[in-house]
Amino acid sequence: MNSLKTFILLVGLTLLLIFVGQILGGREGMIYAFGIALLMNFVSYWFSDKIVLAMYRAKEVTVKDAPKLHRVVNNLCQLSQLPTPKVYIIPGLTPNAFATGRDPNHAAVAVTEGILQLLSEDELEGVLAHELAHIQNRDILIATIAAVIAGAITMMASMARWAAVFGSRNDDEGRNPLVFIVMLVVAPLAAMLIQMAISRSREYLADASGARMCGKPLSLANALRKLTLGVQRIPMDANPATAHMFIVSPFLGGGLMTLFSTHPSIESRIAKLEKM
Repeated sequence: MNSLKTFILLVGLTLLLIFVGQILGGREGMIYAFGIALLMNFVSYWFSDKIVLAMYRAKEVTVKDAPKLHRVVNNLCQLSQLPTPKVYIIPGLTPNAFATGRDPNHAAVAVTEGILQLLSEDELEGVLAHELAHIQNRDILIATIAAVIAGAITMMASMARWAAVFGSRNDDEGRNPLVFIVMLVVAPLAAMLIQMAISRSREYLADASGARMCGKPLSLANALRKLTLGVQRIPMDANPATAHMFIVSPFLGGGLMTLFSTHPSIESRIAKLEKM
């Protein structure tokens, strides 16, 4: 169901791009904005592992450096028939983890020092299974596709705003001013909401896939409880652009803000895992 939801959301985002393109930028503007967004996100996709690992000062560790961590990763990779990713540890007491890499053959998993101190081995296994599920499900690619389309919509709205400020001779021809103004505001917001919904859908899917991979849904549920409390107790100095990568959001939020979150609520994730 989460895979279907992702597909429907991506189709909706694409249709929004086409609709916004016709209203704000026309065919040429849409192609131009899409091309720039594609180039920017392609660079990010291709080098995302190096960029984000360097951003958080992650250090690659060997089997000798972290035997338990490597043992859990290797066992899960054998179960899931995935290539073994590189393993990194991030300095800091905030408990969290993420996976990165453009495909299963160029992947890495990173955990903080805090998560190693906080979780039992079973709970750590649940977390790492979740991260390996992201790799298996190619969520980095899906997130990049969503970012390209949403980025193109936002860029077209920005281009249209500048054109309105400086005056374009073609701006007023055959265009409803009210629709134009509404789209300037609504389109980027709608694109962001759909992009966030896709991210939340992939988190649910990674939870389910990871729980099946390790066979311990309750261990992952317990880990999520501990991690949420840990992040609340020791906040992480995280870049908002990378928030979607972590197993739990490094930022606190609830209520209406959930719509703008890259992660579903912890309560709903735990409930689904307990049902498993």
